[in-house]
Amino acid sequence: YVVIAISFIISLHLLGFNVSVLLAGSAALLVGLGFGLQNLFNDFISGIILLFDRTLKVGDIIEINSMIYKVLKINFRSTTVLGRDENYIILPNSLLTSNNIVNWTHSQISSRFKITIGVDYSTDILVLMSLLKEVVKKNKKVLPTPEPFVRFEDYGDSALIFSIFFYTNEIFRVENIKSEIRVEIFKVLKNNNINIPFPQMDVHLHQ
Repeated sequence: YVVIAISFIISLHLLGFNVSVLLAGSAALLVGLGFGLQNLFNDFISGIILLFDRTLKVGDIIEINSMIYKVLKINFRSTTVLGRDENYIILPNSLLTSNNIVNWTHSQISSRFKITIGVDYSTDILVLMSLLKEVVKKNKKVLPTPEPFVRFEDYGDSALIFSIFFYTNEIFRVENIKSEIRVEIFKVLKNNNINIPFPQMDVHLHQ
């Protein structure tokens, strides 16, 4: 772009135009044009920052406003990303430099995720934790290292709350992995007579 602009000015000069007079006469027009194109210039400068800063790279999995995207192409003005619904989205580069972005693959290709579940208060928690861990480890898309683990999170109003943590490098399709694990957990709980309680509340009436 710089080369084109300089070439245009030199061409005008060679054709006999007084470039300084031309620029002075069009100063007001250039000011108005600058205001009108400020967003375009903002995107352009943001693109240069992205390309040289390397905080985002092609192939990165990013999260913007709770939406997950895969970076396909970074241009000077815009960035092309792929959504989980297989839709191609053109994002202005200024959006990527002016908002908080979660880069799931910035330093490594694997990340940790969790699935939360509530079970009945009568449940043998040690047996449950062992069952949950085995279910997650059997999924082929879950990494064996770091090893999955189960955490007893809290005493809920109607259930004991547990979270299953696991690592995977299938970050872009992790919701599909979570779905597969939830299906297997449901089967295992049902086979072992472990109940997932409904929320309930006791109401006492005083007459």
